[in-house]
Amino acid sequence: MNALLNTTGSNVATPIKKWSKLEVRAVVRFLFSKGTKPSEIHKQIAKTYGEGAMSRSRMYQWCTWFGEGRTSLGDEPKSGRPRTQLVLTNSLDVTGG
Repeated sequence: MNALLNTTGSNVATPIKKWSKLEVRAVVRFLFSKGTKPSEIHKQIAKTYGEGAMSRSRMYQWCTWFGEGRTSLGDEPKSGRPRTQLVLTNSLDVTGG
């Protein structure tokens, strides 16, 4: 089997610098479905996408959800008060009009 070559002509993996949460979650789901252990998935994600791609605890959480049958990669709607709020300010008409 031939390895894919990076731009330098070697078969060394090149870290992915631009990625999305959904992309990383899809890779976690794929590897988990192949029977890869969560600790190994985290190592591969960190090596390929960087340490900041997904924390170990969050990756274990996603593996748990996928093991429970979850198929969605998106964030679940959050309950409660939204994080953003409309701020109304009073303006003072200093012209007297």
